[in-house]
Amino acid sequence: MKIVVLCGGLSTERKISFSSGTKICAALRKKGHQAVLVDLFLGLEDMGDAVLAHPETLFDAQPELAPVVFDGKAPDLDAVRASRKWKSPSLFGRGVLELCSRADMVFIALHGLNGEDGRVQAAFDLMGIPYTGSGYLGAAMAMDKMITKEMVAPQGVDTPAWKSYKHVSEKQIPAIAADWKAPCVVKTPTGGSSVGVVIVKEQEQLAPAIRSVLAYDDNVLIEQYVTGREFTMAVLGDRALPSVEIVPKTRFYDYSNKYAAGATDEICPGRCTAEVEKRMGEMALAVHQILGLRTYSRSDFIVDAENRVWFLEVNTLPGMTPTSLVPQEAAAVGMSYEDLCEYIVEDALKLCDRSAGWRQ
Repeated sequence: MKIVVLCGGLSTERKISFSSGTKICAALRKKGHQAVLVDLFLGLEDMGDAVLAHPETLFDAQPELAPVVFDGKAPDLDAVRASRKWKSPSLFGRGVLELCSRADMVFIALHGLNGEDGRVQAAFDLMGIPYTGSGYLGAAMAMDKMITKEMVAPQGVDTPAWKSYKHVSEKQIPAIAADWKAPCVVKTPTGGSSVGVVIVKEQEQLAPAIRSVLAYDDNVLIEQYVTGREFTMAVLGDRALPSVEIVPKTRFYDYSNKYAAGATDEICPGRCTAEVEKRMGEMALAVHQILGLRTYSRSDFIVDAENRVWFLEVNTLPGMTPTSLVPQEAAAVGMSYEDLCEYIVEDALKLCDRSAGWRQ
């Protein structure tokens, strides 16, 4: 098949997306597909007029994949914007939609805003472009931690107590800080890879934490801090995969610890009782189904000292980097990385009809 692996974009997870996309593209090529890696934002503008006029030639050209080395730093998105030669307000770079429309499938390897939030999926739905992963509505709900909690908590999914604050201004910060007692967690509701997450241990840290999160969004989510061990569990198709226990060597499971090799011990299956494993699986499946997600997702949990399982959030386009968790879980049930990528593509094909668009 002719497959576009779409990555990059304008997200705080841009670098992680390139790491995922490069590995996915290589895996699909090993499976015999004509896979091409494309940056959502920069597009094909550096490939010349001939490619822009006939983007489908890239499927035969198979441009070499550059190695991706994670440097532990968030991307400079202002610099990325300034680097684009095509001065258009569109988030789709030159030639991206034209190339995607000529593909048999788009493998969405985007993470975070402008990719995992449903907007790209909605555009593809309108254009009849087949793609992997969840549809626009499920992706949009899952991306917003406030909406996710409001959807799943009434259905019996235990989640830490929370309160959301919308359109927060500087003058509201003292009143919001007075609502809570440390310890607690302050989050931007649409962040990913633990960007925009602050664990507040001391009361005087609360107001500065809220202020720092406002750099990402004017909406703020504050939730109960639950002490315990971190786990994650993926759903693939209609089943939960084995859990992974996450043990960061320093700090918490933040942006750097997620993707720097050797920064975190990841134990699969996780060290928990059969009852806890079963409960996590039930909750991961429930979240997946309540939000109407497709093919795969990954839910994050805390297990406290009493073995109570607390759902934190769900990822509809979980990382597929060399250190990512879903590939580890798939490997635990005998599925190679290449077979996992192939499964995701094959499942997407079942959900679409090229002539009629997506079945919602």
